[in-house]
Amino acid sequence: MAAPFAFYDLDGTLVSSDVVTQYLWYVRHHPGAGMVWRYARALVRAPRWIGLELTSRRRFNEAFFREYAGLRLDWMTANAPRLYEEVLRPATFPGSRKLVADDLAAGFRPVLLTGSLDFAIAPLADRFGFGETIANRLEFRGGVATGMLIEPVLSGPEKVDAIRALCARDHVDPNACRAYSDSMSDVPMLEAVGHPRATNPAKKLRALAAARNWPVVDLR
Repeated sequence: MAAPFAFYDLDGTLVSSDVVTQYLWYVRHHPGAGMVWRYARALVRAPRWIGLELTSRRRFNEAFFREYAGLRLDWMTANAPRLYEEVLRPATFPGSRKLVADDLAAGFRPVLLTGSLDFAIAPLADRFGFGETIANRLEFRGGVATGMLIEPVLSGPEKVDAIRALCARDHVDPNACRAYSDSMSDVPMLEAVGHPRATNPAKKLRALAAARNWPVVDLR
């Protein structure tokens, strides 16, 4: 049987930044016209996004990623290493890279499972040594973002589907796998494996972890 997986959420789990921070960096550094207006519009819409995220992660994803409409894939991909150096690397929690390295040394195959965009977090995935990354993907036409996401849109249930699909593909028992997340929205992801880890949890997830005897990991 193949080695088990260790599945990691990104935002709030391995890094303190989030998808909104990534988008704001892109529009702040983009040379095109109208970027100041895009930046201001995002700040105005931020409270609505927060409300959507609290009620439905999928609805948040569908609303928020529309902001990318009109941006070119080639420019964003070319600037992803700079995004990593200026945003993601400084936001990485002190214990994050060691956690992934320790799991790898223990025989687990690390998989990044995130609602961030695939091209934006590719440099981070490479530096952490993730063997596979499952992330949200934008639709592009002629190299330009339409603002639509390609299914599946990763949220709680879709992360579970991804875990099951990878385990089925490689004939791995999910009960042998680990999963890490900071968010109550990822409880289904944590429940899908035999070794869940509540990571940097807020009060509600910390209480659930205590009730279920899940280990708590603090990477901060």
